[in-house]
Amino acid sequence: MPHPFRAYSPADFGFPLPEGHRFPYYKYAGVRERLTGLLPILSTPQLRWADAGRAHDPLWLRRWRRGEVDRREQREFGLPWSPEVVTRALRAAGGSLAALHDAQSVGWGANLAGGTHHAFHDRAEGFCLVNDAAILTRIALDRGTARRVATLDLDVHQGNGTASILAPEMAAGTAFTLSIHGERNYPFRKERSSLDLGLGDGVTDADYLDVLRREALPALDAYRPDLLLYLAGADVLAGDRFGRFALSVNGVRERNRAVFRWAQAAGIPIVTMMAGGYNHDHALTIEAHASVVLDGLEVLG
Repeated sequence: MPHPFRAYSPADFGFPLPEGHRFPYYKYAGVRERLTGLLPILSTPQLRWADAGRAHDPLWLRRWRRGEVDRREQREFGLPWSPEVVTRALRAAGGSLAALHDAQSVGWGANLAGGTHHAFHDRAEGFCLVNDAAILTRIALDRGTARRVATLDLDVHQGNGTASILAPEMAAGTAFTLSIHGERNYPFRKERSSLDLGLGDGVTDADYLDVLRREALPALDAYRPDLLLYLAGADVLAGDRFGRFALSVNGVRERNRAVFRWAQAAGIPIVTMMAGGYNHDHALTIEAHASVVLDGLEVLG
């Protein structure tokens, strides 16, 4: 019997970038090509502005919608403003919302984009305009499809925007944010997650997986969420331009399998989002991102 899973990926729409810009636009098409034929891949729908407003200041969103942002705001965002870049941000988050619907119907939803965890309530940072993990958390809680939502952020950078936005839900016990990240890496001013596990530079497979299994997954066991949002960053790989860890692709895949096995054993739906990946070797970035789906199919399919 064929598996019921599918994934969402940005369509081939671009946005203007200066020559030599560091944004890794190549990886989205590369991951889509790598996974073609293994499961249906649908174009990401566009998030509604009203849903973006669940996590973000509506007046601030209106300024971005109209292009009424200054150079400082664009510099913090990391991308120049254009209608296309705003549309792309909404499409990336829309893929996460579509994946949430799939997760709640068949157990897993995969977005081949998203994981925009540096977006704050009224501030864009680090290529992140709207925070899909925070938006999904509030939608699931508001609709009553989950009572407790956990975000497992395994990007090499702390999910500062997610922790900031969801502070009220964390205090109420309805959200749990867990971040394993580089302690000395961006963002240099960390926010307070429910559990922050900051690691030193040069972490390799064995040490990273030990922290995941010994500290992170038991913390999820103790919290007992009804829904898991998994930000499966590829920037933990050795050779990443903005990471300082030294994991191998095999280590990343074992990380993914451990998370999927945990969700399977707990009997809870899981949403996977791409998050960061900026390796000097583009093929490694693509393979690490694609491996999230490959490992999900292996464990769940």
